[in-house]
Amino acid sequence: MTQISILGCGWLGLPLAKKLIQSGYVVKGSTTSIGKLPLLESLKILPFEIAVFEHEIEGPIAAFLDKSEVLIIDIPPKIRRIDSEDFVSKMQQLIPHIEQSSVSKVIFVSSTSVYADTNEVITEEIIHKPTSESGRQLLGSESVLKSNTNFSTTVVRFGGLIGQDRHPIRFLAGSKNIENPLAPINLIHLEDCIGILESIIKLDCWNETFNAVTPFHPSREDYYTKKALEMNLDLPEFDVASISNGKTISSDKVQNVLKYEFKINPL
Repeated sequence: MTQISILGCGWLGLPLAKKLIQSGYVVKGSTTSIGKLPLLESLKILPFEIAVFEHEIEGPIAAFLDKSEVLIIDIPPKIRRIDSEDFVSKMQQLIPHIEQSSVSKVIFVSSTSVYADTNEVITEEIIHKPTSESGRQLLGSESVLKSNTNFSTTVVRFGGLIGQDRHPIRFLAGSKNIENPLAPINLIHLEDCIGILESIIKLDCWNETFNAVTPFHPSREDYYTKKALEMNLDLPEFDVASISNGKTISSDKVQNVLKYEFKINPL
């Protein structure tokens, strides 16, 4: 029975762990909060308190990785105007521990922020030109992991994450002068995030990079106006006089290589 370690049992990692356990995997899960350990244990996740920093790792990282074949890294970079972290250094801290462990396969949860807004259809082969610090840090982290020959790394670049308790319209409702009204949306539901990650493991699909966005791309103005009406929220107001910049993320590779059929349409 394959054992999997999930570094970061948060919004995505926790339900992912639950689904993998239902599918018969043994799952170790990490959290930075000691108060969350009983929750993980109650869900049959083997719980570990692990914190990864730029210069050290706190917690029993060796035990967390021990006897696991697959490591899923799902800890987003913390990028702020003040005290931003060096996320690439955090990944470099992890690598020696992975090399010394039983882990032979890594999934790195990344983001479509590694791509610039070029008003093009974006495939995995396009040249990366991230304009955000988060995008630059994620791209650097991808490179650090994928260049290591001691284990195989598959990168999954998710679009905007949505779920029952998470939707960007809740932040945009009532806002004014929102930029890029004609830019296409690139969203993906939590259920599809989990489905794609599990498909990679089941199909043993390693040393790959996948864009993961629901193939549904109406304009930001049309989509968020519709969602505000549905949820009875204040309508967002867009700056229709400005030039819109965006990108359309292609998920063709997910559908063709993994044979994955998206379950949730964000409409």
